[in-house]
Amino acid sequence: MGAPPTRSRARTTVAGHTLFAQTMGYVAGTAGMFALGAWTGHAMSSGLGFVGFIAAFACLIAMRFAASRSLGLTVGLLAAFGLLIGLAVAPVISYYAAADPSAVWEAGGSTALFIAGFGVAGYATRRDLAAVARICFWALLALIVVGIVLIFVNIPGAALAYSVLGLVIFAGFTMFDFQRLRHAQDITSAPLLAASIFLDILNVFLFFLEIFGGGRGRE
Repeated sequence: MGAPPTRSRARTTVAGHTLFAQTMGYVAGTAGMFALGAWTGHAMSSGLGFVGFIAAFACLIAMRFAASRSLGLTVGLLAAFGLLIGLAVAPVISYYAAADPSAVWEAGGSTALFIAGFGVAGYATRRDLAAVARICFWALLALIVVGIVLIFVNIPGAALAYSVLGLVIFAGFTMFDFQRLRHAQDITSAPLLAASIFLDILNVFLFFLEIFGGGRGRE
């Protein structure tokens, strides 16, 4: 005989809460490593930042292969990703901090509220958000192409529109990732979920930084 439905549901709930706590702990740890990288690399050149960016995403790819083999290795790669992406973004944050320190704090506070709001919405909704994630994926690809065009073409107001559209896209991704977190049961998936949520947070922060910084990043 199987376990009574009530007991089985209780076990599932406990496992879900454990996974949520573990994942958010990894997100916090990754954010800490990111802050360390951003502080360490504040005087780095943008060229070295690009190297850090490539190395960071190499860690993300390696995590996919390590996830099924070693939880410890996957967590170590997640920490390395946080540190490296912090180094990669350090020149950008340093630039905004020098131009207008309040923009960094405003972006950070807005990011916290944004992620909390859309994270709760995604975690609570019962509607399958997979279709929303697919739309956001293709919209993100289109936004990347637009971003490349804007490097060469100066369009008044384009930077603000770009950032607002980016926030809309990552609102969808944030809701989807928190819904995945609610449905997941395997504790070994926590580092990968944490990496995905952290990327949502990072992109939202950078878009808000662009908005509060008055579009200086595209000058």
